[in-house]
Amino acid sequence: MTTLERVPVSLGNPASEEFRHAVEILGKVGLTQYEARAYVALVARGLGDAATIAQASGIPRTSAYKVLESLTEKGYAKPTGGKPILFRPSPPQDVAETLKGAIQEVFEQLAELHRAVAEHGEPQLVYLLSGRDKVLGKIAELLDQSSATFILTTPQISDLRDELGKKILHAVKRGVQVTFVTAPLQRVPEGIQYVTRDNLLATEVLADGQHALLAAPGLDACGFTDNPILTAHL
Repeated sequence: MTTLERVPVSLGNPASEEFRHAVEILGKVGLTQYEARAYVALVARGLGDAATIAQASGIPRTSAYKVLESLTEKGYAKPTGGKPILFRPSPPQDVAETLKGAIQEVFEQLAELHRAVAEHGEPQLVYLLSGRDKVLGKIAELLDQSSATFILTTPQISDLRDELGKKILHAVKRGVQVTFVTAPLQRVPEGIQYVTRDNLLATEVLADGQHALLAAPGLDACGFTDNPILTAHL
């Protein structure tokens, strides 16, 4: 059994039980396997470029820079400049407090939804999907079907921007008012309204004010509804 004093050292070893456990827990709050491994390695080293973190975490070197960019978007890392670009980890305690606040906010919204449905006595009519491809497909479907407004709130704008690029442009050409709510300093397609917000956790979609979707961190599951009561609270 690893003693408490040895835990910090063990966390820096990708082969250790402590490292694997940390990666597993980070996956439950929305990081991919590569992102989780890179963040733990970045905390263990304190500073590193993509090549260094790839070697320390055991992720492919070709994926490391994009993974570190994604961690930056999600608030887990900060670039320090230079060539090659160096990254520092956001302090774990700060990340934990941000996650606690975001999770608390989501569950408060869910509690409000629960009360609203109970008061009106209407069926919940919430449909669930599991699997990243299905979730992305549903978001794309809502975008294609929108005729007036489409609001996307997400901490994972780079992934969705790449997946939905052409559909977003087609929606704008149809006259749909498309709005992205995401972290500051993000690249968004031309013609998109951009609203900045820090500390996002979940991905939400509201299409034409009538169709709503709420996806888990990592986009591996979602719920969506056309119920006007539920939609009004999302």
